Order: sequence, then structure tokens, then C-alpha cells
Amino acid sequence: MTALPQERKLVTAIPGPKSQELSARKSAAVADGVGVTLPVYITRAGGGVVEDVDGNRLIDFGSGIAVTSVGNSAEAVVRRAGAQLADFTHTCFMVTPYEGYVEVAEALNELTPGDHAKKTALFNSGAEAVENAVKIARSYTKRPAVVVFDHGYHGRTNLTMALTAKNMPYKEGFGPFAPEVYRVPLAYGFRWLTGPENAAEEAAAQAIDMITKQIGAEHVAAIVIEPIAGEGGFIEPAKGFLPRIAQFAKDNGIVFVADEIQTGFCRTGQWFACEDEGIVPDLITTAKGIAGGLPLAAVTGRAEIMDAAHAGGLGGTYGGNPVACAAALGAIETMKEQDLPAKARRIGEIMTARLTALQEKYPAVGEVRGRGAMIAVELVEPGTTTPDAALTGAVARACHAAGLVVLTCGTYGNVLRFLPPLVIGEDLLNEGLDIIEEAFAGV
Repeated sequence: MTALPQERKLVTAIPGPKSQELSARKSAAVADGVGVTLPVYITRAGGGVVEDVDGNRLIDFGSGIAVTSVGNSAEAVVRRAGAQLADFTHTCFMVTPYEGYVEVAEALNELTPGDHAKKTALFNSGAEAVENAVKIARSYTKRPAVVVFDHGYHGRTNLTMALTAKNMPYKEGFGPFAPEVYRVPLAYGFRWLTGPENAAEEAAAQAIDMITKQIGAEHVAAIVIEPIAGEGGFIEPAKGFLPRIAQFAKDNGIVFVADEIQTGFCRTGQWFACEDEGIVPDLITTAKGIAGGLPLAAVTGRAEIMDAAHAGGLGGTYGGNPVACAAALGAIETMKEQDLPAKARRIGEIMTARLTALQEKYPAVGEVRGRGAMIAVELVEPGTTTPDAALTGAVARACHAAGLVVLTCGTYGNVLRFLPPLVIGEDLLNEGLDIIEEAFAGV
């Protein structure tokens, strides 16, 4: 297959006529609950570009929600997954196992933070990984309660909906939810009432007080937290907050679970975001960027905790599918060979500088935040912290029309988030940032 040209090209309005035809077919055939951010139907993708059925090429600042960090068709991923496809597609690891699953587990045991003995179990999706982390923590501690945080997102299954903070669209109308889930404050500096300088200390104190008084630490199996809250708005907790919570968990025999599904695999400029403050989680959940676009997820952690579940207690028909495992080994190979943590840091430097300049020009940009290639701007009514979701939507639509894939997020729907592939060229990256600037100027 010929390489996809790494340049933006618009030959029709966005979406074009062929995409509109497919949208009509989608409306007739696909459940309405499956929403679409940008209805351009893709035929090819790679590097920092996606190409649609109308021949338009768009710059990709979404990466399939942080999945295609190595690109949509990375050579090592395609090569390894293709070879595995030719050998066999499935046997079920729990029936007749294969080496690829073991190799991925060995790689994750080595790459994740901490030098303690570790083990891994593989699943299909991020929500499955989180759900199994809770199962493992409960089995290990013999305790029922799970603590999560404001603005957290952990999935769409019944248990993970309970763990997720935001109601619409993730929870609305889908209850009742799983019990024994408790939510505590997150150190969200931009919105902390007494100021960002107090957020870490005060939020940690409040969270610990609520756990101690309302639940009882001795009843808590797990504390589950994203080192940077993803869907909640790319909120980087104020420095000091995560170490304080992790220490509290350690002191009270609580399993500390880092949900690195969106932040993992080089996205934030380190292999895993919790490394930034030296956090060594007991369990770490991964998915998204793990396998170059194929469905795979994992729970990795302390061997004695991972071994707490009885034989047969963990698994699933497709968990650790051999083709997905091959793709993961290809993705990890690419991350190492191309030093994608360094690429992510470089992307972060470029984006933060450009977006900070934008903030100085447009007072609606309340905050520029994030790390590495996980950057966001929060939009507010100028001079306030009042969310401006309407402006956020308008800017996103203007970017889409100009051929740039961007995503929104945030508890209040007022955050533009940027997740370019880590292999994107700097020319494309800067062109995408030009489009964002033009979008702000035009709305």
C-alpha cells in the first residue's frame, strides 16, 4: 500500500457527499445511542492524517481518543499483526494458550513503574481492565468499598458507570448502578475555591477525611484514580495530591489503582503519567495506546495482589487476543525505537507555547493545561470560571470544517482536548495549531 501523503487536503465541504450518504446509512442501521463526533467516513489513515471517502485528508488531533499514538498503520504493528493473522486468529488463551500473551505480560511487567515482582492479566477494553482491577483488589483485601474522584471517567459498563463521575451522556437513564462506590474531591486547581495553590493540600485532606469518616478506611478495597483526568477535562491534579493519596492508601492497606488507560504508553512524555511524581501504583490499568488500534487492555501490578483471584476468576473469551498481542508488541517496539516519550514532550512544548500565546489574545481561554501530547484548553466567560460550552462547540466545529479533527471533553463540556499521534510531523502539528487560531478568530 502506498504511504498516505502527510498533508491536509480539502476537496469537498466537511462532511462530503459520500460521507453524508454513509451517515444516512448509519442512521438507518446503527443504534442512535452510538454517537459520532465528526461524520467523515475514513478509508485510510496514518502518521498525522486521516483520509475520507470523498478524498479529503484531515489533520488528526484525536488519535481515536489517544489510541493510535504510534499512528494508524505503524509498520511494526501491521507487520506483526499481519504475520499473526496468517498463523491463527484465536484459540482462547484460557483453553490453549500462546506465547504472544506471555510476551505482552512480560513487557508490561518490565515497563510499568516499580521494581517489585509483577504479574499481568489481559482483557479487551479499558472498562474491562478497571472492572477487573476492582475484582482483584476486593479479592486481595476482602473489603467491599471503592473510592473514586470528582471528574473521573472509568468506562461504560455497569460497575465502571458507577465509578465515572459525569452523568450525561455516560450514566443518564442506565441505573441502578453498582453499590459501594464513593466519590471524593479532586485537586482541580483552576476551579479550587481557595485558589490553585491550596488545591493539593485541601483536596487531599478533604478526600482522606471523607474516606475515614464516611466509609472507614478499613472497608476500602481500592482507590482508583487517573493521574490526569481524561474525559473530565484533562485535569492534572495539583502537585502533591497524588503522592498524599497514594501514601494514605499504603498506610491503610488499600490497593492504589492508577487508571492509565488514556495517559499511558508515552502519551504524557513518560511511559506512564504516574511516574511524574514518582508514584508506584499497586495496580495499573492500560488500554487505548497499548496495541496501535487493536482491542487490548491490561491490569498489571504487584504479584501478590494479582495472584489473589482464584484460578478461573479472571479472563474472558477474547482477552489477550493473539492478533492484538502481536500488535501490542509492534506498538511497544515502535515506542522504543522512535523514543516516543521524547516525541510527546516535544509536541507538548510546541502546543503549550502556541496555546499560551492564544490565551493571551483570547480571554475566553481560562487555562492551558496537560503534559506531553495530552494538552487542553478550558474555555470560560472572560474574567470568570463560568464554563462556555457553546464557544467550545463552535471552535470545534470550525476546526472540523477546516480539516482538523479535534475533540471536546470536560465535566462542563467546555474543554478542547488535543491528542495528536506521537508520530505526527511538526509541520502538520503547527498547521493544526494555525487552524485552531483561525477558528478562535472566526467565532
